This record gives sequence, structure tokens and C-alpha cells, in this order.
Amino acid sequence: MAGADVRPERPYHLLIFGASGFTGQFVLEEVARAAAEGPGGSLRWAVAGRSRPRLEQLLERAAAALGEPQLSAGVDVIVADVEEPDSLASMCRQAVIVLNCVGPYRFYGEAVVKACVENGAHHIDISGEPQFLEEMQLKYHEQAADSGVYIVGSCGFDSVPADMGVLYTRDQFKGQLTVLESFLTVRAGPHGASIHDGTWRSAVHGFADSARLQRLRRKVKSKPLPVVGGKLKRRGSLFFSSEIQQYSVPFMGSDPSVVRRTQRFLWEQRQETPVQYAAYAGVGGFSAVIKLVLAGAIFWLLVQFSLGRSLLLKHPELFSFGVFTKSGPTRKQMEASSFRLDFYGRGYAEGREPGGARGPDATIRTAVQGPECGYVATPIIMVQAALTLLHEARDLPPRGGVFTPGAAFARTTLIQRLHRHGITFSVV
Repeated sequence: MAGADVRPERPYHLLIFGASGFTGQFVLEEVARAAAEGPGGSLRWAVAGRSRPRLEQLLERAAAALGEPQLSAGVDVIVADVEEPDSLASMCRQAVIVLNCVGPYRFYGEAVVKACVENGAHHIDISGEPQFLEEMQLKYHEQAADSGVYIVGSCGFDSVPADMGVLYTRDQFKGQLTVLESFLTVRAGPHGASIHDGTWRSAVHGFADSARLQRLRRKVKSKPLPVVGGKLKRRGSLFFSSEIQQYSVPFMGSDPSVVRRTQRFLWEQRQETPVQYAAYAGVGGFSAVIKLVLAGAIFWLLVQFSLGRSLLLKHPELFSFGVFTKSGPTRKQMEASSFRLDFYGRGYAEGREPGGARGPDATIRTAVQGPECGYVATPIIMVQAALTLLHEARDLPPRGGVFTPGAAFARTTLIQRLHRHGITFSVV
């Protein structure tokens, strides 16, 4: 069960669950654009969520925003709730692929994954929560494989640019790439930028329960991956990056863990030598550093106890100095924002055997660039990942299972699809 033609009895190719959420509304618009790009009526899709009136209102707003008045009447609405398993099962039986936009995933994600596995629907999410992603792999990989179902997590800004960017850089390197660092920079327009507090909520709960993630990883008991060409030296918790000419910190999202899981899959399943990877994010100049240190100290203090977490969840704008807001960014802010992810790699040139006293002797620099990362780039990535899964079954891993984007899509045209939709991969 790996493509629309294999399950013609299912009425929908794509079904957006949680379409009325902040990110879900933009995923809906992106699916509508994708449907308009193909032959008329070839992509069958629907929206799902708890409230039919809210979903119908959302379709009306999307129709107005896209200038497609027929949209509000031409898209089916399905009522489903994560707390009602029968409704999830019914929803999943109607779709080839469920695009799950309901977070935080640590609270609401597993019920959807379980329903997809048990009812034969592929599942794509945009989670940036390592605990959820890794727990789903531990609990559902074998069952999904037996069912021929593909569960692909983190198919958004966390973490496709990083994961596919590593594979792109490796493929462009003339020789054997062994170590790679990435530096994320985000550019805001004249109206500034903000992030919806859904991401903030996930961070609060994730940091508060970090011990659970460590216990989960100890259960897996994976052997260390082989190190070729010397171990990658990690940088400090705050440093000035000569690469991007600004102060930088280790990237706190799911990218490093997702990339490691991809590299493990490629090593264990395809005997491809793993690339060591470290991710960093630029924070700007000295004044930005002061804000970051102050906000980080307050966050770390408050997240340790329940009252502090309640304050963080109730007042995201206050404790993040306006970065996270309950209203999220405006469309003007999104239109003027962009991201750039620069990769700096080292390895052994063609004709040189890895190892030896000299160490790596060749370098490469690549970049992934795109529009505003959270609500423009993420919907593009999620939808193109879904279309890749829908149409390129032969290039997926041979069995179903729970995969990272890189593990699922390494041999597909996902990078080319993203390139055509404004998220570019290039050698600098």
C-alpha cells in the first residue's frame, strides 16, 4: 500500500487532520495550491477536525485568500477527535495519507499514529519533538512495517532542510564527506517576526520532561555509529561564528536527533558511511545575546516546577521577549521573512582513502534557502513530502515503518520538488 493507485477505494489521497489549527490553516492552503497545479480533480483531499463549523469557516477564509470561491463548497469535511478512537479509525480508513497537524504531538500525536497503522493510512507530521518522534519509532515501527504503512515524522521546517540538506551535501561532495556543521539564520522583514505559541508549548513540555527522552534512548541500546576521519569537535554553548558573522548557539530543535537517526538507518540498512553532524543557530549581535541569555535563564528556572511552567504557558510573549505569541505572525510578517541554512563540510577527496595521519583534506559549502520557515516553508515541505510519498512508492524503503524524512526520501525527488516550490538547495 504505497500509492493512490494501490488503494483506489479510498476516497481521499490527502486528508488534513487539525486543519483549523494555526499551522493547519496554511497546510490547507498549500494543499489547495498543489491540487490546482495538477490535472483537474486528480488530487482528492479533505479536511478533518473536531468542529465542522470551524472547518467550514476555515474553508471559506481559504477560498477568499486564494481567490477560489469554489473551494469552500468543493472540499469534504470530516469530524474526528483524538479522544474518540472510533472517529480516528473512520477518518484513517478514508485516506491514503493523513497530514497530522494536531500538536503538541506528545499529547495528541500517538492516537493518530496508532489509528493510521491499524487502518492502513500513511502518516506525515511536522513534529519538532524528539521524544514523540523516537517513541513512535520504538513502539510502532514493526507494526507499521508489517502493515505496509509509512509513518514519516518531522516533515516541516523541523527537520527536512537539515536532514535532506545533509544528504544533498554528501551527494555533491567529490569524495567521502565525514563531518558537517550547519548554521541557521532567519531574516525578518520590516514588520518583524513572531512564532505561534504552539511551538513554545512543545518546548516547555519537552524541557520539563527531558529525563523521559533519556530513558527512552537507553531502551533502544543502539551501538555507536562508526567515526571516520576523527571525531567532530563540538563548539561552545555561545560563540561568535566566523561562518555567518554573528553570535551562535547550538540548535535546540529536533534536527540533530533526526539527522542521527537517518544516518543510522543509512548505515544499518544500506551500509552507507555515516556523516557526523552538528547544528547551530545564529542569534545576532551583542544585544540579541543579552536577551537570549536572560530569556534562557528565566525559562530554565521556571520550567523546573509546575507553577513556573504554568506562567510560561500563560505568558509566552512576556517570557520570550515577544518572539512567541498566542496570535502568531501576521501574513505581512510571513511574506517578508526568510531562512537560510548553511552547511560546512569536510572529508576526503576522491582517490584518498579515509583515515591516516593527514585527516580530511577537502571541504564543501552548501545552502538551503526558503521563505518564512514556520508557516510558509513548513506547509510547502509537508505537502511536497506527502506528494512524494503518494507518487514515488518505488523509491521508498521496501517495507513500511516509522522513518525520518531522510530515511524515507533519500532516493526520491523530494529535493527537486522543494526546489520548484521555492525551497532551494545549492552548492555555494
